[in-house]
Order: sequence, then structure tokens, then C-alpha cells
Amino acid sequence: MREAAARGEYAPLHRHLLALGAEREWHTSFGAIEAILGFRLPNSARLYRPWWANPNNSVAHSQGIAWRAAGWRTRAVDLEAETPTFERADDAPPRREAFSIVEILPPHDPGPWPQGFTAGRERIYDDR
Repeated sequence: MREAAARGEYAPLHRHLLALGAEREWHTSFGAIEAILGFRLPNSARLYRPWWANPNNSVAHSQGIAWRAAGWRTRAVDLEAETPTFERADDAPPRREAFSIVEILPPHDPGPWPQGFTAGRERIYDDR
């Protein structure tokens, strides 16, 4: 679920929630979420409270996966005022401090290519 949230359409919201640090609650607006996402929320977000539902075992939408995988859930959504409130879930995963990819995958120098080695497109792909 975490991988899907990090790559999906709502990944910017997922990253924003992860970056909130020790905050326990985030009261925001639809407009602020749209600014984070870079696109307008669908009309269903403005019309139907279930769009803001927290995922459970049988139903999960991409937006809900984004906030749930970040350890958050919606607590209150005022459709008229367009203001959702998020809170940290009790079972939120522990927050990791920022890390460098070099810590996980240190650079590796494989050395020079073998003499006479060639790798042209025609040797890699069979698209004739």
C-alpha cells in the first residue's frame, strides 16, 4: 500500500502528510490540497462525503490510500466550507527521519567495460 501511495496520483499529498513531522492534526482546505496536488479535486470530493472515507479492508480509493499509508485519517470534513481535518492514526507507522539514498545504495564503480564490448540497439532489442 505504501508503494502505491508513493507513486500514485495522490503521491504529493502522501509526501506532504509524511513531512508534517510531529503534528497530530492538520486542518486544511480543498484549495490547499489542490495546490499540493497540482490539480483540481474531482467534483465527487465536493459533493460526496464517502470520497473522504478512510480505507478499510474491503474498500480503498487512491486518495484514501495516500493519507492512510502516510499514517493519517480524515476526522471531519465540512463539504460546504470545503475544509477537511486530518489526524494521525493511532496505528500510524513510526516516522523516519530523512535519509540519503547513498546510505542505502552506496555508489559502486564496476570498473571499465571489457575490451571489445559493444551494446548496440540491434543486439539488445529484437524490434525488426
